[in-house]
Amino acid sequence: MSAEKRNFVDEFESPDFYALDDLLTDEHKLIRSSVRDFVKKEITPFIEGWAEKNHFPEEIVKKFGEVGAFGPTVPAEYGGGGLDYISYGLIMQEVERGDSGMRSTASVQGSLVMYPIYAYGSEEQRKKYLPKLASGEMLGCFGLTEPNHGSNPSGMETNFKDMGDHYLLNGAKMWISNSPKADIAVVWAKNEEGRIHGLIVERGMEGFTTPETHGKWSLRASCTGELVFSDVKVPKENLLPGKNGLGAPMGCLDKARYGIAWGAIGAAMDCYDSARRYSLERIQFGKPIGSFQLVQKKLSEMLTEITKAQLLNWKLGKMMDEGKASTSQISMAKRNSVEVALNIAREARQIHGGMGITGEYPMMRHMMNLESVVTYEGTHDIHLLILGAEITGIPAFK
Repeated sequence: MSAEKRNFVDEFESPDFYALDDLLTDEHKLIRSSVRDFVKKEITPFIEGWAEKNHFPEEIVKKFGEVGAFGPTVPAEYGGGGLDYISYGLIMQEVERGDSGMRSTASVQGSLVMYPIYAYGSEEQRKKYLPKLASGEMLGCFGLTEPNHGSNPSGMETNFKDMGDHYLLNGAKMWISNSPKADIAVVWAKNEEGRIHGLIVERGMEGFTTPETHGKWSLRASCTGELVFSDVKVPKENLLPGKNGLGAPMGCLDKARYGIAWGAIGAAMDCYDSARRYSLERIQFGKPIGSFQLVQKKLSEMLTEITKAQLLNWKLGKMMDEGKASTSQISMAKRNSVEVALNIAREARQIHGGMGITGEYPMMRHMMNLESVVTYEGTHDIHLLILGAEITGIPAFK
């Protein structure tokens, strides 16, 4: 199944009210420009059709690899871009400007599959998997969330036993981006002592299945599914040796949440830009609706919130590059960006009036997507509690 290309021109212009481009290097701007051009060519002409048909375009995986969207911070010797975190943020911003589901595909591959293999894996694992993941030859997924354990991953029931020459893995994961099409899964499970470890599970291993999740009204251009393990024999060399305990998967989530902080503002920018242009074109009472005070109020508030979030994300990116960003600082940015984006999508929809609910404009698709983004990688409320624990020293979720 393929989606027809829409007959329209992507005229997106990125808002930069506080001249943040002055803080970017020429390399940053070149990377952003190349990914923006990629999105305008490979995603936005097709995305409404993909979303309408609930179609994941498998061909996009290798295209993401070619443009450098997979694992841009991973060293070049393993196929990555060897770039800084500002570059990674800009890439996620541009991809999610196209669609949150497309960004999910890219950020899961980079932050949740390539990062743990690079950071916690053996040299053999890095050489075996990372170049193929970076190029898009392989697609990966990340197995943490379970049917009975979402915000409380420490309660996971998925487990493995040492059988001498291999491990025997049992359990299930759900709400897993990329799983139906993934070649490998980085799976988090408890050993016989209850300690959490990461294992690389490959498609084709007996007892490993990936049922697809149907009926989604959100992230419809992204494929989502389960990971089911029934006495799966996992070779011992597939255990990630570098780190164990809950801190290992949470370290991956920090990287993914950082990418979401930038990505969600890309979606907000797309909604704002569409609303700004529509307000100048739509005539009511003999003049553009952009001339009316309430429309100007909406646009002004959108631009203000985008600008604040851009500054927050840039500073967070600098701290990421310096190795100084904390989990709670990343939580603040992720939560802020998604809330800003959701509010802007709703206000932009109102500016478009009835046209705003159609696929001619991007707001309803972004709005539905962001209802997933506000929940995954830590829910909106959990990020509040992470901040609350940092402020008071008292964790409210334990």
